[in-house]
Amino acid sequence: MKNPTILDKRYNFCEPVSSMITYLQENYIIIYIKKRVSFISHQKKGNKMKLLVFDVGGTQIKYAVAEDALNLSEKGSVPTPSESFESFEKQISDIYLQCKDTVQGVAMSLPGPVDVKNGYIFNCGAMKYRHDKEVAKLLEETCGCTVVLENDGKAAALAEHRYGAIRDCSNAAVFLIGTGVGGGLIINNELVRGIHFTAGEFSFINTEADHYDDYGNILGNRCSTTFLLKRYHELSEDVEEIDGKEFFRRLEDDETAQRALDELCTNIAVQILNLSCLLDLEKVAIGGGISRQPILIDKIREKFEEVKQRSFTGRIGFKIHTQIVPCQFHNDANLIGAFITFSEGEKQ
Repeated sequence: MKNPTILDKRYNFCEPVSSMITYLQENYIIIYIKKRVSFISHQKKGNKMKLLVFDVGGTQIKYAVAEDALNLSEKGSVPTPSESFESFEKQISDIYLQCKDTVQGVAMSLPGPVDVKNGYIFNCGAMKYRHDKEVAKLLEETCGCTVVLENDGKAAALAEHRYGAIRDCSNAAVFLIGTGVGGGLIINNELVRGIHFTAGEFSFINTEADHYDDYGNILGNRCSTTFLLKRYHELSEDVEEIDGKEFFRRLEDDETAQRALDELCTNIAVQILNLSCLLDLEKVAIGGGISRQPILIDKIREKFEEVKQRSFTGRIGFKIHTQIVPCQFHNDANLIGAFITFSEGEKQ
């Protein structure tokens, strides 16, 4: 390692600081000294790092203490504040204060394009108060510890690729079905973020060229739980609106529900075929709360085979080898992925 006094001329390290850095180098793991000097691991060499991990969703913030990626304890959840960044900041700080003496930092997954190196969020879906902010830096100032951010779909892809359903794959994707569609891409064994941090944002793909300006035709609507329930409501002319649990309770004896599920799974199958043609995917792992229903995975596989055979690729004998599998970690995937991003120093 270079003499710490000349590591970075911008900081003009003096001799006492040089001695301190030498001590840290010998006794701790120094990840980097860069724009934000705070990103120095508090992990003693040979000790496990314990983090507070968050999964920030549109309605709920899930959290846990992680001693390693697969060892989550003290799990909990709180409603996601909708009014202001200050209320969001306070919610995170209040949870952190409960365990600040036992954790070395905060790892957080959340929606929208995330610049992991600088902790910057460009867009965060419906939570507009987090748009275009150095969220990590602001939370670091509030909590007094290192904060690392990760996009939610990419966090799930990291978790499933490292330990879960796509761990044996070089090229794979996760396809997360919820109120919209989240996603993450693994290409050549690496998570793909994109130069503008938008790789894997499946929701914004258009599904109909003739109606590209119709919000209802983006993939995030056509392949979502929202579409399934809305379509069932339209087909059944049922005045009562139902949730996903009630939908699957009715499914076995309700032909209208079966038709709505067929339409959803066909939509998903077509988009998986498109991704497979483009990226030669070995597996696509289906996640989101709805993926816990075994019939969903079976139906997507069935429709995928139909689409392959009936599409142009099938007619000319173009081989698509993609397997469709359920995600392994479900609700824990984003927590696990956030831990991976922090622990592996993705900010370097």
